[in-house]
Amino acid sequence: MASTPERVERKPPQALDAEAAVLGAILTDQEALPRVINILKPEHFYSHAHRLVYEAILNLFEHKKPYDIITVADELRRMKELESIGGLPFLSALQETVVTIANCEEHSRLVLEKAIQRQLIQTATEIVQDAYDEGKTPEELLEQAESKIFQLRQAGERRGFTLVRERLLEEMDRIEQARTRKQHITGVETGFVELDNLTSGFQAGDFIIIAGRPGMGKTAFALNIAVNTSTRVSKPVPVAIFSLEMSTESLIQRLICAEARVTLNQLRRGDLNNPEYARIAAAVGRLSEAKLYIDDSAALNALEIRARARRLKADHADLGLVIIDYLQLMEPHTGRRREYSRQQEITEISRALKAMAKELNVPVIALSQLSRAPDRREDKKPLLSDLRESGALEQDADVVLFLYRKAEYLKKEWDNLSEEDKRDTDLIIAKHRNGPTGSIKLVFLYQCMRFENVEKRYPHEPQPDTESGIEQDA
Repeated sequence: MASTPERVERKPPQALDAEAAVLGAILTDQEALPRVINILKPEHFYSHAHRLVYEAILNLFEHKKPYDIITVADELRRMKELESIGGLPFLSALQETVVTIANCEEHSRLVLEKAIQRQLIQTATEIVQDAYDEGKTPEELLEQAESKIFQLRQAGERRGFTLVRERLLEEMDRIEQARTRKQHITGVETGFVELDNLTSGFQAGDFIIIAGRPGMGKTAFALNIAVNTSTRVSKPVPVAIFSLEMSTESLIQRLICAEARVTLNQLRRGDLNNPEYARIAAAVGRLSEAKLYIDDSAALNALEIRARARRLKADHADLGLVIIDYLQLMEPHTGRRREYSRQQEITEISRALKAMAKELNVPVIALSQLSRAPDRREDKKPLLSDLRESGALEQDADVVLFLYRKAEYLKKEWDNLSEEDKRDTDLIIAKHRNGPTGSIKLVFLYQCMRFENVEKRYPHEPQPDTESGIEQDA
């Protein structure tokens, strides 16, 4: 029987010569550190002595003091680490290794690459250890592992300045395309013509809040956008929906009702005549062509949503829109519930969703509740100050939309209201970071939970189905 070969102990990835070259460049020329500081942190150095020298240099830099062999040695002495690194001869040896600082950035990137490799080894070891935890489900373990890998990836994505002249030609191309296009929509179309004209579509990287008091139709409006964006508009794109409140089954029923223009009660009871059943069959056929993805997992935190959206984006590179219903049901990061107030939690969630929009380069829509403040005012139209639990939502969002239906406050007079009044909806653009604000009129077909344009339609948008008994326009 062959003997088992002895395990060879491998050294962690490292670039000691590059580390020494970086430090030598900094000690040789004061211009080197600004090139290095945006790439390397002290923990990126493998050598403990190199790490201490870099920390001493950063201390001096922070206090606006020069950093040369003498001052760095003095700082290390203050840190009680000069002898541990080898004293002044060690610093002299570092300086003697460098003739020019021309390659200090390249050497810094090499040091960073090796540091990330070491961190990857450590992370992989932690993932293996976590996998032995029988108290967690495989799904939880996978989410945890993906989160750790993502955090590691972020460590290598520290962006610096971009020279404006390098981007001007690219921007000029965009301007020229917009100038020659007949339809001036540069982002993701929602299917609501006036909204798209005002915003030029939801832009990649934008964080959009859709808010309203209960009963205003937030979920219905978001689902209408999802269907329009994935089927009706000129350039349909895949859409991901994270439903933290309703099940996938409930959302699909709502989608069918809105598309077929039948009531939810009719659908659930099967109380359908032949034309209604035919419309449902046709609606299912149209919806089956939509690239709509629904995740109805409850109590997700921002990191988990980000990981799942990122995974979907990896599988479907053309993912165009992410919708979250709704923001207040999201959880804070694991372990922070006791540390944070709810306002701090919402602030953290808001920041994370904005970061997700930028990372995935798609618009992210989050539905949000409003405080009860509008109910106590004579004018019940919502204001930015009504956003619930955090001013961070107003600050982080690129676009804030409010849904307001006066009829919701007139329940006692409902039977006496005209059909037009029951359907009348104001879509208020309360914030638009890169464009105008204002108010848009929509029609809400409350029987089937469907919002419609009042008059204007895209040429490719289907005309109303007159057989449904639910007219498109009030």
